[in-house]
Amino acid sequence: MSDATSDRAEGPSLIDPATASATPAHGGHGHGSGNVAKLAFGAIGVVFGDIGTSPIYAFRETFVGPHPLAIDELHILGVVSLIFWSMTMVVSIQYVSVLMRADNKGQGGSLALVALISGAIKKSSYGGLIVMLGVFATSLFYGDSMITPAVSVLSAVEGLTVVQSNLQPFVLPIALILLIGLFVLQKSGTAKVGALFAPVMVIYFGTLAVLGIYHLLQMPEVLVALNPWYAVQFFLTDKMLGFLALGSVVLAVTGAEALYSDMGHFGRGPMRLSWFAFVMPCLLINYFGQAAMILGLDDASAAQAMENPFFNLAPENLRLPLVILATCATFIASQAVISGAFSITHQAMQLGFIPRLSTRHTSEHEVGQIYIPFVNWALMTGVIVLVLVFQNSSNLASAYGIAVTGAMLIDTCLMAVLLIVLWRWKLWLAIPVILAFFAVDGTYFAANATKIPDGGWFPLLIGGVAFTLLTTWNKGRKLMRDRMTEAALPLNVFAKSAHGSAARVPGTAIFMASSNIGVPSALLHNIKHNKVLHERVVVLTIEVQDVPYVEPADRCEVIELGQGFYRMTLRYGFMEETDVPHALAHAPMCGGPFEMMKTSFFLSRQTLLPSEKPGMAIWREKLFAWMMRNAASAMEFFRLPTNRVVELGSQLEI
Repeated sequence: MSDATSDRAEGPSLIDPATASATPAHGGHGHGSGNVAKLAFGAIGVVFGDIGTSPIYAFRETFVGPHPLAIDELHILGVVSLIFWSMTMVVSIQYVSVLMRADNKGQGGSLALVALISGAIKKSSYGGLIVMLGVFATSLFYGDSMITPAVSVLSAVEGLTVVQSNLQPFVLPIALILLIGLFVLQKSGTAKVGALFAPVMVIYFGTLAVLGIYHLLQMPEVLVALNPWYAVQFFLTDKMLGFLALGSVVLAVTGAEALYSDMGHFGRGPMRLSWFAFVMPCLLINYFGQAAMILGLDDASAAQAMENPFFNLAPENLRLPLVILATCATFIASQAVISGAFSITHQAMQLGFIPRLSTRHTSEHEVGQIYIPFVNWALMTGVIVLVLVFQNSSNLASAYGIAVTGAMLIDTCLMAVLLIVLWRWKLWLAIPVILAFFAVDGTYFAANATKIPDGGWFPLLIGGVAFTLLTTWNKGRKLMRDRMTEAALPLNVFAKSAHGSAARVPGTAIFMASSNIGVPSALLHNIKHNKVLHERVVVLTIEVQDVPYVEPADRCEVIELGQGFYRMTLRYGFMEETDVPHALAHAPMCGGPFEMMKTSFFLSRQTLLPSEKPGMAIWREKLFAWMMRNAASAMEFFRLPTNRVVELGSQLEI
């Protein structure tokens, strides 16, 4: 990274505790005074789409997937009992009740959780490992972001074959058209159509409940499966098949991690209200309704209905409307996952794990609504490949789950550190809780690991590639920072010596610097080649803190060095946009206000030369250099005025 932050201006590392707890939360992101019911209603449309569309395929896959089960009372009651207790343990207890308490100034998700505990683990031997776990969970999310739209939309469109069996040849083309349309629409943002998400999802969840209740009334005895003994009995009877069935049962809880990641949008209270009062009851009623329907049929009819039990819940004349409604729901769920990929990419950029990518804002009012073209088209390519290679949702379900359970297991590791190190729970209480969650999440991960040869390799491959890119970028930036610091000249010394050796010209020059140490190379090159200095010289560093938002009062720090030289630091949270002109307009006076037409921004662009110096393998150095060349310009990232920017190049060995 250059002094002009050829990737982004250097702030503290992700595990630097210096600012982790000192910066107060952003004032505009609390939900205490908000309308809880309204926020809870909005959360239904945005947050619960992924887990809400699971009934379309989760129950079916346990019986017709790679390890089919006998369609009898023992297995049906055992599976629906497993679904109930999985949803209770993983979603309701682990994520909604425990992890949602671990908010980083209101924000959730793996990266926010790592940033939250970074101060406590800084000096420990496992600090770096914890950070890498958080990065790997983020990497797995990209694989999940490809599979979720593919399996959700495809499973909904496959409902057409329940309406009319001869529509099978049209399923794949219709699904591809819908998916491509979904990604094409991203550039226009979701501000307008987003208003429809909550009503549609409320109707969808309500429909799940109505269909489930209808069949439960026909066979209410299926509710005995609320007793965990039926799940235990299933395992005692079919030990290996029971274990393998967990790989499909876990599909019922996919989306749990998204609940935690999206906490900052709606707040802990409204999301808990949505989950416990509406979403969870509707989902469970539908799963038990599917079980009741199958149990009420003869063997031949049950086998036929199990090919698509979700759509068979509806009377024949209502199946087409159900297909349309389910398709809308999967479209919304996919939209939420894609938006989540944009959001997590932005966080990773701010925290220094991803190079600058061109980012567009799709709403004038909501700063979180962004569109990242590279991520959008990369995800679309992956989704199309998935659909064409796997052909149907059942095959895709074999690839689904490994990324989700991997992220859950990592979240459990982070939660263990959180409970013991940060919250300081008594060991006699913390250890049983941690072991219980490790047992559940570890078993699910192990069951899904058996699906790796059948497609589970795909999300792992995507996650591995993403992890390599993220860690290479982070390590490369550190090497560049170290190389540039080796020969750094103190700025106060430079200011005194340069004052009399160069002509002063009117105006302000702002030199972007990656560090608060030393003189940026752009300033050195400018005085070397142009032999002039502006009347006011500001060396500006952008620091990204380990908190989501920084209060405006803490945004700017200015140090006057004399001779018209100033060192300025602008601080941002990892959820914020780095708008330099806006910050300068509100910055404390350092020789007068900043007038953009009289201000020039000097950036330095480094050309990297891979070398045999210790640090990274040559192939990773070349990969880092390629990422540097293809990163978006600092001018766009920092929103600098295009006609006020000067770039100066130099070479650097890493």
